[in-house]
Amino acid sequence: MTISKEYRRELKEAHANDRIRLAVSRAVKSYRTNTNNALKKFPQTLKMAEEVRKIKEHSIQHMWDLAGQAGQCIEENHGKAYMARTAGDALAIIEGLVGKGKLIVKAKSMTADEIDLREHLEKAGNEVFETDLGEFIIQKMGHRPMHILSPAIHVPREDVAKLFSEITGKELPPDIPQLVATARELLREKFFRADIGISGANVVAADTGTLVIIENEGNIRLTTGAPPVHIALVGMEKLVPALDEAFKVAQVTWRYANYTVPSYVNMISGPSKTGDIEKVTTYGAHGPKELHVIFMDDGRTRLAANPILRQALYCLRCGGCLYECPVFGLTAGFFGDKYFAGIGAIWAKEVTGNLEKASSMAYTCLTCGRCRVRCPMKIDVPEMILALRKSIAEPE
Repeated sequence: MTISKEYRRELKEAHANDRIRLAVSRAVKSYRTNTNNALKKFPQTLKMAEEVRKIKEHSIQHMWDLAGQAGQCIEENHGKAYMARTAGDALAIIEGLVGKGKLIVKAKSMTADEIDLREHLEKAGNEVFETDLGEFIIQKMGHRPMHILSPAIHVPREDVAKLFSEITGKELPPDIPQLVATARELLREKFFRADIGISGANVVAADTGTLVIIENEGNIRLTTGAPPVHIALVGMEKLVPALDEAFKVAQVTWRYANYTVPSYVNMISGPSKTGDIEKVTTYGAHGPKELHVIFMDDGRTRLAANPILRQALYCLRCGGCLYECPVFGLTAGFFGDKYFAGIGAIWAKEVTGNLEKASSMAYTCLTCGRCRVRCPMKIDVPEMILALRKSIAEPE
């Protein structure tokens, strides 16, 4: 099995699309400038990244134990924790919590995209709004994400102006601040009308059960704070033993993700509560009355058992590798499945089970190693790709 005809056609069409190249080239330039500035201002991040790699190596070998510990802490904090071995298990748990006919606001989550959560909830009779600006754009365009942090990276401002003009019925110029203001106007009331808010997490501390979520737009703060129910779906690879380690993971993530410091770092350990009347703790104050956290395996245990491919689980989702990938630079997320570029091939085969797409991506990767140079975890994607190609060519 090599590159499928459909996948080859998509790559050719993406490569011939001038608008994709325009949008990606703009994003790459901004990313490199911002990330280099962040690492120059905080040079200690390089050493911290080495420490985080060791934290991840240890944590991946103890995912289930850490999930159990985190779940216990969440329960002690008056939340609810669940273990999902498969994507189907996770979908069933969330559908059971949500039901039908609900208005849902959703933060950007690769783990949710991995299992097509939004589409599943919509088919069950719910109305779901993506609240991240990029996710909102591609939801309305009917596209799929093209980058783990910037899902609308392939959409130039001119196309966003056209889309928002159609939605609002007003002629909008390709002025980015005005387009951002329009998205704010379109989504603002959804947060406060929503029955449920859904998020992921960048990292979870097992010793306190704390979810750490990095953001800049403020949509996650509203998604997780305004509706009466907050549901978080978390891949088990996001767990680390302690809160101070979680904060180190977060710092390295945001600096390699383009920011000296993000606008917001949300730390969530339970539903809202107050003790202001006679020091009696009462749950359900201004924020959610309920917190539900689902820790999902979905192939991660199997991936962790592979001494080479387990490196994929060390990924912080900073997205830096994609900006350095020559193929991604020409084709955006068409060089991808649920996850993108060379490392995405590993996830396609071992986690989402898409062997055809994994094979196509594995033989598209140039194994040039530029991703490894940029990666804060120094994940050896070329080594993984060669191992993946061998497993595809010589199945057990």
